[in-house]
Amino acid sequence: MAHIDRLTVYPVKGLDRLDVDRSRVLPGGTLEHDREFALLDADGERVNAKQSGRFHALSTAYDPETVTLRVASPERREFALDTESSRAEAAAWLADALGLDGDLRLDHSPDLGHVDRQSMGPSVVSTATLETVADWFEGVTVDGARRRLRANIEVGGVPAFWEDRFVGADAPAFRAGDVRIEGVTPCGRCVVPSRDPDSGEPTPEFRERFVRRRRETFPDWADPEAFDHFYTMMLIARVPEADRGATISVGDDVEIVA
Repeated sequence: MAHIDRLTVYPVKGLDRLDVDRSRVLPGGTLEHDREFALLDADGERVNAKQSGRFHALSTAYDPETVTLRVASPERREFALDTESSRAEAAAWLADALGLDGDLRLDHSPDLGHVDRQSMGPSVVSTATLETVADWFEGVTVDGARRRLRANIEVGGVPAFWEDRFVGADAPAFRAGDVRIEGVTPCGRCVVPSRDPDSGEPTPEFRERFVRRRRETFPDWADPEAFDHFYTMMLIARVPEADRGATISVGDDVEIVA
């Protein structure tokens, strides 16, 4: 039976995940606490692991109850993120730890989040897709693939690349519990998935092998016209306004709908 196997948000863009049992869909269409905070440069551009591979060296945890960011490595620190002054302190420390120049600020966006595509919503992948990708690369585990791709919603009980069916001509949607989720676009990947999520070291020939294997395993149910290239994996979705405010939970049944 298709079901929600895992829900993951990334409270500070570029830093470590927070696995949750349930998540409310915000009025903007994203999941609560997902990319709630982000480092911004002087031009207001978001800063993440695309700009600094040192993001991978940081081991962090976020407590939504206390609005606290805890850093375990490279040194132990703790930052309350509930005031502008405390976020300024955290931003200064992060800029130094990440080797980034210039004035950075840690912006708080609780109603929408700093997702890359702000007109869209959560990202979706199947557990079987992650298992398949892990098999493509020696030494990559399923959780390693999960950390590289950084999806919000993971669907179990379905085949690999199940999420590819939700884009293109006449694509269906799916329902998770009481929430309708519609596909918008396949997720073109950046440099981040090519790096080891612990060390930040690049995996040799990652993109070349990924593209080759993606082409070889492209599913019959997917619409190739909806994909600009084969360096894509994961679905970027949207939640209709009528379903925003509802909650998605781990264990919810998943049903394909028209």
